[in-house]
Amino acid sequence: MLILAGDGVFWLILLFCQVFSRDISQRGLTCQVLTLRCSCFRKLNLTGKFMHMHTLNLDFSTSLTSFQEECFNCMPNLMRLSMCDTRITNLWTTVAALSKIPSLVELRFQYWQYCNDAGTSFTSCSGKSDDTADFSLLDRIPFIVEPFTNTTELTDPNFSAEDPLRNFYSLDEEVINHDVQSMAEDSSDDSEVDFASRHHRYWLSFPGWSSEAPLLYENEDEADSSQGTFVEPITDVSMKYMSRHASPICYEKHYREFMIASLPNLKNLDNMPIRKIDKERATGIFSQYFEYLPYKWKHKESVVSILQKREIKSGQNKVHSSKNRTSYPSRQSQYFYTRSLSAAKLGSSTWPFLHPLSLLGCELDKGFHPRQFEYHPSDSSLMVFGTLDGEVVVINHENEHIVSYIPSLGAMNSVLGLCWLKKYPSKLIAGSDNGSLKLYDIHHIPRKVTGRHGNFGWVTFDEFDQLTSVHVNSTDELFLASGYSRNVALYDINSGKRLQVFTDMHRGHINVVKFANHSPSIFATSSFDHDVKMWDLRQKPIHPCFTVSSSRGNVMVCFSPDDQYILASAVDNEVRQYLAVDGRLHLVFDIAPTESSQNYTRSYYMNGRDYIISGSCDEHVRICCAQTGRRLRDISLEGRNLGSSVFVQSLRGDPFRDFNLSVLAAYMRPGSKSKIVKINLLASSGHANKDDSYDLHPCPFHSMGA
Repeated sequence: MLILAGDGVFWLILLFCQVFSRDISQRGLTCQVLTLRCSCFRKLNLTGKFMHMHTLNLDFSTSLTSFQEECFNCMPNLMRLSMCDTRITNLWTTVAALSKIPSLVELRFQYWQYCNDAGTSFTSCSGKSDDTADFSLLDRIPFIVEPFTNTTELTDPNFSAEDPLRNFYSLDEEVINHDVQSMAEDSSDDSEVDFASRHHRYWLSFPGWSSEAPLLYENEDEADSSQGTFVEPITDVSMKYMSRHASPICYEKHYREFMIASLPNLKNLDNMPIRKIDKERATGIFSQYFEYLPYKWKHKESVVSILQKREIKSGQNKVHSSKNRTSYPSRQSQYFYTRSLSAAKLGSSTWPFLHPLSLLGCELDKGFHPRQFEYHPSDSSLMVFGTLDGEVVVINHENEHIVSYIPSLGAMNSVLGLCWLKKYPSKLIAGSDNGSLKLYDIHHIPRKVTGRHGNFGWVTFDEFDQLTSVHVNSTDELFLASGYSRNVALYDINSGKRLQVFTDMHRGHINVVKFANHSPSIFATSSFDHDVKMWDLRQKPIHPCFTVSSSRGNVMVCFSPDDQYILASAVDNEVRQYLAVDGRLHLVFDIAPTESSQNYTRSYYMNGRDYIISGSCDEHVRICCAQTGRRLRDISLEGRNLGSSVFVQSLRGDPFRDFNLSVLAAYMRPGSKSKIVKINLLASSGHANKDDSYDLHPCPFHSMGA
């Protein structure tokens, strides 16, 4: 650490991330302006006292992805915060953290650059135009006050060394990098510091400079005419203003309106003033595209109040049971108070509880390579997963013990198809990508992982080459298999025989086949030929009941629990809901595409058919209302331990617990394995153990399957 003094300005160079993280972040500082530009922190966690701080600059911290839940509680006087060119993506957790700053009036995740007709240029407060490097451009945006305007001068070896600040910035980068590298080698897995970036520099700036408001409009009329055009970063040079150094959160649909509606005290966002008309528009956009609380609740209500109302009502009226769940709560519904409690709990749990499954005290990924999983349909404690090595493992996901273990016996490769039987809850069907199909009874399979091979009473079916999915009908009499072909095979479970192969059902390979939940002869297929088709075995599936089409290849299709809808998920976040009776389009979910042909999207129902969960290879998990399409939450899988990029390979809603789900997160780091992660949206991350949080970031995936 080096401390310099000159002209009343104090600077600290922080060459060691761990020193800062463990010391200053816990003790705090008395400075008013703090700059942590290009910091190597993945998750910001400032717990010390920063009572005097009014400006915080985290620009170009390209490792920064999220905040600790309480990280801004120690900054009650913070007014200005800048996070341009970071990796922050989640609207909900970001707003929840920022809402705890009562004095925050200026915020930016990007900055707008003035463009004239001749080209691009930025007009600073001094009237000078600049089109140079990143730091110098951003330094001219005035609300982050600093004593210089061009850091390229400070690193120029030919520049005069008379000023001590010049000597400070002429430190050899190789020495700095060597120090950082040595720290990285000694750091533990629990570190929240990311050493992936090559150049790390840190400095603290103390008060002593003034700033001016940004020159964005020449007059008020010009400002009024521009209303509504700053929703997302603009890269077209013909526009009057361009976004520079935008963080990924800026590309989230309706980002600006979401921020304005959620942070009512904010006066300036991304160097653009927030006017009354902006707030009115933001309120309208928010109510149209987002749910503040689930089930159309407008305001948070305490759990105590809900319980009191339930006790009063239960003493007056007897609630009659019903198998059919209504779409939204009414006071006559047996689900009203359950959903009311969910709304109250979810409103206070923006950071959900994330828990990677472990077995017998050892983490799951140390012994297995999960590839697919399914909840049990009638036993709330059971889950089965298949592995890349062809194993099938039944676990009690509540106490994390193995119930049954089925070795691959050299006969199976990656298990892509799993389906429990409903009338025979101890039985399940598993299929692998090499075509192997077997029926197992977990009551006849040992619990322990042993090297003993033998036939434990399973049934083997005729193979289906290049299999990707299997599904059993509602009466447990038949099951279907699909794969990398245009055909679907029908099997009889009782006899163990393949009854028929339906050929050329699509123009491309069929990724998923699903039976209806209540009609034993109705099934749907989804294909990468862009079509989803409904079929009826009673009519001999030569011609479909109906066909619906997407603009891209379909990855997934499933029925709602009551069979009223089918949910189709195509590549790159194209998710649609259709009426199962005739295929009429019911709802298009407003999920922005990434323009990636490999962003495979999978969607399932949650809380009955009230909500859907959607996960993509390139992004986080989204939760949307199945009746309105409005987004309730986005779940970013991130934390401390793993430090490796992942993608959502599969996901399922818990059929027994509202707002609970599990995600199969697969890692791209060499030698790493995938994890099944349980997510409880009704429990705060504060209940998690230190080791339960982990680092998950999206990466592309090149294989399909359910």
